[in-house]
Amino acid sequence: MAHLPEHEVKALVSGFGVRVPRGVTVPVRGDAAAAVRGAELAGPLVVKAYGAALLHKSDAGAVSLGHADAVAAAEAVAVMLERGVPAEGFLIEEQAEAGVEVIIGAVRDPAFGPVLLVGLGGVLTEVMDDAALRLLPVTERDVRDMLDELRGKALLTGYRGRPGVDVDALVKTVLAVADALASPAFAGFAEFELNPVICSPSGAVAVDARLVPGRREDEEGTSHRAAAVPSERGTRETLALDPHQKVTFNALFAPRAVAVVGASTRKPNFGNMFLGFYRKAFSGPVYAVHPTASAIDGVPCVRSLAEADVDYALVAVPAAQCPDVLAQAAGIPFVQVMSGGFGETGDTAAEAALLAALPPGTRLLGPNCMGVYSPAGGQTFLGGAQGPPGRVSVVSQSGGLAGEVVKVGERRGLAYAKVATVGNSLDVTPADLLAYLGTDPETSAIGLYLEDPRDGTALRDALTACPKPVVALVGGRSAQGRTAAASHTGGMIGDGRVWHALARQTGLALVSGQDDLVGVLDFFDQHGHRRVGEGDRLLVIGPSGGASVLAADTFDTAGVRLGGFPGEARDDLRALGLGAGTSLANPLEIPVGPRADPSLVARAVTTILAHASYPDVLTHVNAQSFFTFGDSAEPLLAYTRAVAELQGSLPHTRITLVLRNGECAPAGVEDAVRAAARVGGVPLYRSMEAAAAAIAAARTALAPSATTRTNGDR
Repeated sequence: MAHLPEHEVKALVSGFGVRVPRGVTVPVRGDAAAAVRGAELAGPLVVKAYGAALLHKSDAGAVSLGHADAVAAAEAVAVMLERGVPAEGFLIEEQAEAGVEVIIGAVRDPAFGPVLLVGLGGVLTEVMDDAALRLLPVTERDVRDMLDELRGKALLTGYRGRPGVDVDALVKTVLAVADALASPAFAGFAEFELNPVICSPSGAVAVDARLVPGRREDEEGTSHRAAAVPSERGTRETLALDPHQKVTFNALFAPRAVAVVGASTRKPNFGNMFLGFYRKAFSGPVYAVHPTASAIDGVPCVRSLAEADVDYALVAVPAAQCPDVLAQAAGIPFVQVMSGGFGETGDTAAEAALLAALPPGTRLLGPNCMGVYSPAGGQTFLGGAQGPPGRVSVVSQSGGLAGEVVKVGERRGLAYAKVATVGNSLDVTPADLLAYLGTDPETSAIGLYLEDPRDGTALRDALTACPKPVVALVGGRSAQGRTAAASHTGGMIGDGRVWHALARQTGLALVSGQDDLVGVLDFFDQHGHRRVGEGDRLLVIGPSGGASVLAADTFDTAGVRLGGFPGEARDDLRALGLGAGTSLANPLEIPVGPRADPSLVARAVTTILAHASYPDVLTHVNAQSFFTFGDSAEPLLAYTRAVAELQGSLPHTRITLVLRNGECAPAGVEDAVRAAARVGGVPLYRSMEAAAAAIAAARTALAPSATTRTNGDR
């Protein structure tokens, strides 16, 4: 695609329904005055120079406003030429009426494809940095949600007696841009923007347009993964790279037999370590692959993978040897390459060789990954005892982080169904596994750790179709790559914002740290099956007015609304003996300590819920007070049991417990409290912030509308 001047871009988008000013183009040495008269343009007029060197016209002095007639416009042309503006021609247009300036733009993200941006534009673009994003395609609902997210949305809807703009016209303009970008006329674009679109009560008009072409491979939707694959790979490769291909991963998580390639007879290495793991965890046949040995560490050997009758092979040899090993894997459903030294080091040729060696029908996990963990299937990449089988599954592009999530989660009472590390995701991608786990009867909640999804479009499709709650921690995404962007849009779309757009459109919950990833999975595990009552409010109840105030601040930051109680609820709370010396408000302060009635929390909560709907209730306690003013853990455990029993009586309410200052409790008490809470299906957190992250994630991923989105509202 060649670079297009502004007037040609406007001609393209106007064909899709975008309103643009009337105008005329003039050659560098043309008669500007005659051209204006011939087009019958009415002042005031805008004069703009255009050319390949004028990507940012205002910065180059290539825009001049407010010219009354044809003569004045011609004089502006002459002035620009005298100043040496590198013009290839001039665009003279009727100046739009004043209004609110909006930017509508798009950038082609390397993983997710076209990303649409709407925000406050014109001179406010960089100053306010107020924009909302969505991945294309979008619906009318998406566009209206984008406008509602803007901090400056009052400029559009009206404020202090000032009328709002024609929002419907703006929405239609954004949808017209989305249609244009999906058309062949814009195939291969890299960046596009209308900035500003001037919005007023009488409509929306795009007064500037910019289009930055992209590379041909972007036009064809080539992914990172496919770009590394030689064209002569053939039909097997097409199958492996098709994101819509239905693949069962049952044998990955519960293989009939396992082989390990790379264990040594002389010097223990990673291969030997994994042989040891499998000897302890796997009940089926395990083989070591070695050309001469009969056994390694008590495990029988076969000479090559060609002799191994297994469902899963782990390869831990130097990168240069991996293609030869994979070439022997015919008939093995899954091969995991633990070895590094591929795309993560910039060696795409090594990745291409790896894929080229993969036999038809064999799927590749990795390279540069640790493997699979599944207590029910005997799969493991971790030492020590395996935890019990559970309902939580995880896909991670980091093996080390996946190990931490498993071990920390199990320490807190989580149990896992299936955990897969995918490393460079050269063949099996996060989207592949997410699509499988979405229909897996053993999985009820899914966690993701992602850096490069490899195929963002397939990931979006899998998230949209997934009927289960999904939470993601995203790492390694930086906006530094955007600093050289040619358009304002390119500069405003940081990589993190793309993930937030994906979350908005698919119901994905995003967290910012590993602890929150585990905490949200715990919440999903214990509360994901509950169909809570109506409303979006949270009831907070516990001791200490100061802690309650801080809790209110924390949940406000997390976007979770508290809301007060009706008068009838306050009257009934006073009947319980509450409210003396404190206000009966949300958060509600109640006495909790070694000498307090442990059942009071249950009576207070049921009293409030009789008059108002709260899908979530957070109750908090201070461990320090129990052991400063008492010498036994029993009062704290009695309180916890009361909370667990309360949860049992409220199947349509999600109760969360926060144990503040848990380090003040004697050793083992926190574990005992967590276990007592878990009996009733109540997740326990160490801080308000951790609980807020979990509850906010539930509002996204467990909402009835979070499962699928359709284009029916277009």
